Amino acid sequence: MGDVLVWVLWIVAAFACLGSGIAVVSFGNPFYSALSLIGNLGSLAVLYLLASAEFLAAAQVLVYAGAVMVMFLFVIGYLGGRADVPFAGGPSWVSIGAIVASAAILVEVVVVLGLKAGDALAPADVDRSFGSPAEIGAIFMTDHLLAFEITSIVLLVAAVGGVILGTRTRAEAELDEAGAQQTVDGWRPDAGA
Repeated sequence: MGDVLVWVLWIVAAFACLGSGIAVVSFGNPFYSALSLIGNLGSLAVLYLLASAEFLAAAQVLVYAGAVMVMFLFVIGYLGGRADVPFAGGPSWVSIGAIVASAAILVEVVVVLGLKAGDALAPADVDRSFGSPAEIGAIFMTDHLLAFEITSIVLLVAAVGGVILGTRTRAEAELDEAGAQQTVDGWRPDAGA
């Protein structure tokens, strides 16, 4: 009975992870996408728990679903309606770059799965220290130090970029204030002379 419950929970968490991942990229509102990402990170934490990686599950909830998502929601709230301005007006080099990067990742996943399928996808030998803080710290500071540091730099650049995008110049603020005042007086800037 215990194995059946674990499998049911695993299937529910896996479908929740897939569903919330699809919701992240399909919602038009960035706030709803960020909330879906929180659901995705939470369901991923459940999958970590089922893999006996309690520390990773706790770090997933505290660091990613907690701190990083609060930063994302802050930046989305700070930018307001201007978050989608770079993507307005049809395909741009950013959209084309995103499609090329997605295609490259898809090709990489297919190649890796094809190479592993040749070895009949043997189950991994998981030892008792899997998911412990000491084991994760040792792996982070030895084998994956470069990836760990690059991730921290990318998050820092994202935070600085969000603040730069959210700052308004004095000229923009004066134009917005003048436009609001003219609209209140009954004259709109687009109405002509």
